[in-house]
Amino acid sequence: MKQHGYGRDTELNVRIALTSFFLLLIYVTFAGLLFWAGIPPIFIFVMGAILAALQYYGSDKLVLMTTGARIVGPNEEPKLHGMVERLAAMADMPKPKKLAIMDTHVPNAFATGRNPKNSIVTVTTGLMSRLDEKEQEAVLAHELSHVKNRDVMVITWAGLIVIMSGYLLQLLFWISLFGGFGGGNRREGGSNSMIIALGLYVGTITIYFMSQLLILSLSRYREYAADRSGAILTGAPLQLASALNKISDDMYRIPEKDLRQVEHANAFFIINAIKGNATARLLSSHPPVEKRIERLREMQRQMEGGS
Repeated sequence: MKQHGYGRDTELNVRIALTSFFLLLIYVTFAGLLFWAGIPPIFIFVMGAILAALQYYGSDKLVLMTTGARIVGPNEEPKLHGMVERLAAMADMPKPKKLAIMDTHVPNAFATGRNPKNSIVTVTTGLMSRLDEKEQEAVLAHELSHVKNRDVMVITWAGLIVIMSGYLLQLLFWISLFGGFGGGNRREGGSNSMIIALGLYVGTITIYFMSQLLILSLSRYREYAADRSGAILTGAPLQLASALNKISDDMYRIPEKDLRQVEHANAFFIINAIKGNATARLLSSHPPVEKRIERLREMQRQMEGGS
């Protein structure tokens, strides 16, 4: 795929914009569906926003708690802190509030937190033992790019539509369970209620799955963007390509039981830690490693003045 200037990727930016536009259309469609069904959209929105806010403001604490990652200070990991501090200065952003290490053989890394001042960058012991210093630096630059681009915020609030539609589906389930549909005294009124309920249920399910697919697409594009930003930050795309290749190759040597222990943090990782077939990759939050590596190699060719 031809990229026009390694500083910008117009095609990728257009894809992100189009995905965001389609998500906006789904929001409008969902609001229209609620109006048609006689449900105040503000009620569903407020409930969804509360759940999204809890996820957004507590994501760093939640991920640390579920992964068992431990915070490490400069005295304990001076090399790690030094690399992150240097990269943050180069990226003109605050150094992440905390750095953490996750004790697992799975080679990976992730960043979370609602903004650059309240972010946590985590690396696994498996990653530190498998990558050389330059490759570790490339991975950290990728994670810092996620922080600087506020990807946690983007994906969390883009996913509000999923939270809202999921909440409504649960609400509809409990209403139907207790006979809340079609209970009118007149046959015609009961029939209309059933039609509205059925239309609302089908429409909400459709919106739920369509928005899920769009958010997964947006997540994959943000991974490409973080690859690009991280490679520009270090000036060495092939370092990140090498790191991705090593992590991907080693991932398939990790026992399934070890992968299952970290699968709850999979969406945050630099590479998907869940093994799967082509369908699973289609529903993944990460793009194929092969495509990521090819894009990075293309960046390197452009930096060297190749065609």
